[in-house]
Amino acid sequence: MARTKNDASTPAPRSKAAPTPAPKGRAGSTPAPKGKKERKPFGSRWYGQIWQAYQMTRKTDHAVTWWMLGAFVGILAVAVVIGSFWQNHLTYMIILGVPFALIAALLILTRRAEKAAYQQLDGQPGASRSALGTIRRGWTFSDEPVAIDPRTQDLVFRAIGRPGIVLISEGPAHRVGKLLEAERKKTVRVLANVPIHLIQSGNDEGQVTLRKLANTVRKLRPKLTKQEVSEVGKRLTSLGGVRLPIPKGIDPTRARPDRKGMRGR
Repeated sequence: MARTKNDASTPAPRSKAAPTPAPKGRAGSTPAPKGKKERKPFGSRWYGQIWQAYQMTRKTDHAVTWWMLGAFVGILAVAVVIGSFWQNHLTYMIILGVPFALIAALLILTRRAEKAAYQQLDGQPGASRSALGTIRRGWTFSDEPVAIDPRTQDLVFRAIGRPGIVLISEGPAHRVGKLLEAERKKTVRVLANVPIHLIQSGNDEGQVTLRKLANTVRKLRPKLTKQEVSEVGKRLTSLGGVRLPIPKGIDPTRARPDRKGMRGR
């Protein structure tokens, strides 16, 4: 059968090509769904903090490893002995003894780390203020010393709490007493009816060591109310901070150059 004119002139329909998928990683592609969360750094995790404490303690206390191993093995040995006398419960006692052995080793590490931290602070300026940082409630401590001896570098820090005002000194016992007494007289002029306690921090006879300093402050009996403590803090702000003596002479920042000397006259 012959084709008609209309059939011959009509073009054949073209097939639609399948859309090409957009390549990954280019613009226009759908963002990939969020996957796993970012991992925390090693030091921020609990086991990382334990490892850092162990490394810090081992620098000054080389026997901490043997103390921890002794505590772990000792507790585990006790569990094994109890399980051997208790029929058919040896495995149960071993499983029960491992957590207690780990707790004993961590307690040893905590005590040794605290002792090592105080040994590293001992003798450094501001060590007493760092030791008092373990007291978090009920006390307000000055970050900067309220009194300082420029020649000997002896310091006096101040604490305010319900027991009253506590002045803590740093320096040898035979030398820091005058600085501590001068600060006490200065405080009495502003607050005559507030109890003032004097504590000398150091290793000399009659002084309080850094390790016992925080407990010594905590044992003071409260004598003021919370409102009175806030009023005492406001009054003490009028005393201001430490003002070091300025040497006499020309201030180099305000000195003017001699122009005639520069011209050669």
